[in-house]
Amino acid sequence: MSAPAVRVRDLVKTFEVARKEPGLAGALKGLFSSRKTTLTAVDRISFDLARGEMVGYIGPNGAGKSTTIKILTGILTPTSGEVDCGGFVPWRDRRAYTKSIGVVFGQRTQLWWDIAVVESFQLLKEIYGVAEADYRRRMAVFDDLLDVGRLLAQPVRKLSLGERMRCDLAASLLHEPPLLFLDEPTIGLDVVAKANVRAFLKEVNRRLGTTVILTTHDLDDIEELCERVVLIDRGQVLYDGPLAGLRDRHLPQARIRFDLKEPPSGDPATLAVGRWAAARVAASRYEIVVDKRETLPAEVLREVVNRLPVLDLSVSEPDIEEVVARIYRENAALHRAEGGADEPPAPRPETIRRGVRRG
Repeated sequence: MSAPAVRVRDLVKTFEVARKEPGLAGALKGLFSSRKTTLTAVDRISFDLARGEMVGYIGPNGAGKSTTIKILTGILTPTSGEVDCGGFVPWRDRRAYTKSIGVVFGQRTQLWWDIAVVESFQLLKEIYGVAEADYRRRMAVFDDLLDVGRLLAQPVRKLSLGERMRCDLAASLLHEPPLLFLDEPTIGLDVVAKANVRAFLKEVNRRLGTTVILTTHDLDDIEELCERVVLIDRGQVLYDGPLAGLRDRHLPQARIRFDLKEPPSGDPATLAVGRWAAARVAASRYEIVVDKRETLPAEVLREVVNRLPVLDLSVSEPDIEEVVARIYRENAALHRAEGGADEPPAPRPETIRRGVRRG
């Protein structure tokens, strides 16, 4: 078995932060003496990434995602733990290591703001020591997949957000790094721009075998690109495995909805279907929520079809953002029950992004 592209073992990062008392008196007191407390941003995180794998690294604000990524990219030095990225220790071998990674931050650009896009690419070509033939070949690929050719003569400041993001992706892959870090790569993009970015990342992964670590709050990105997800909260890994496994582990439900050809006599609020109760959700529409740990949905479907005059039938599972929001809430409740310090509340489902955002 080949060595993993990324190996993380018992990673810890703590920060010393000053605790100030409120008000003017507290501010004056803090000038002469201050209480300090230790904040643990990353708490014994471990995982491996196989070569060519695309992994979603997700969690609520303050979970420790950005701190982890900053350690993996060599920006921060951990308090303890081990990291091996393709044979490099990021913070120790930073100069050599940066030539083997690409980084895209959705809200920041690595391109020079006031010069033409092509000049930024040519500067990066020299910085990374890319041969002229390789540069031309890769630019042709970027133009084919991202349509950046028509943007090369424009200053970066004249680009739309979607155009800039396409150029940033091309810039991050100009030296064909084996490891790519993406932080909110589709933030603020419309539907078309998001689709273009996702399609490009899939093709890069397929053609080059690039290992991709994706951090985002937009779970559409995760579902479109990643088969595996690492979910963290309060600096610890809560789940590491297939995306579909999140549902089965934390919200193993199936919703069976059916429309009847005619309203049942008496128009009851609930219908008995074998040993299950169907709740009315519309005039002739009823719903059964099935716990998949106890019953196979197919068993319930057979009962519905055999016992009732069904006009239409559908089966659905909880949306992934509903599952993730539930995990956050449960972990926050557990933290409070264990006497944890007051912290911002876990995000509501609507704070986990899905669909279109326009910048």
